Amino acid sequence: MTIRQATLDDLSALVAFNQAIAKETEDVALDSAILTPGIRRFLEQDRYGFYTVAETDGHVVGSLMITYEWSDWRNGVIWWVQSVYVSKKYRRQGIYRGLYQNVQKLAKADGNVCGFRLYVEKDNTVAQDTYRSLGMTETYYRLFEDMENRAH
Repeated sequence: MTIRQATLDDLSALVAFNQAIAKETEDVALDSAILTPGIRRFLEQDRYGFYTVAETDGHVVGSLMITYEWSDWRNGVIWWVQSVYVSKKYRRQGIYRGLYQNVQKLAKADGNVCGFRLYVEKDNTVAQDTYRSLGMTETYYRLFEDMENRAH
């Protein structure tokens, strides 16, 4: 397995992965007309964060996106783990573990990262167990949102 930062060459795989995870976790069909330029823009503008991908046998089999949140309380950056996906055929083989350990290494080298956060579906106990096995703990926060003013 090779883990590397995603490039525009990975756009179609990232679109497919995001559509698959939305369907699997929320039974939502993401619109390619919004998703594709959204991922392209993200890849082209590193101020938002970055994607990493895992390759096996020359194929992208997993992805993980990092976005940035400034923490004034900690005087550092929190990296949010998002858009995690591993192809069904490659699950339970350490792909996510490799992706996560890679971003941990990158964060340590960055020197300004004070932690990691992610959100997970309430009923996705398999993912929750994976996150716990990597040292993450459940917080006491609840997530709220207002997506009425979302940009396209």
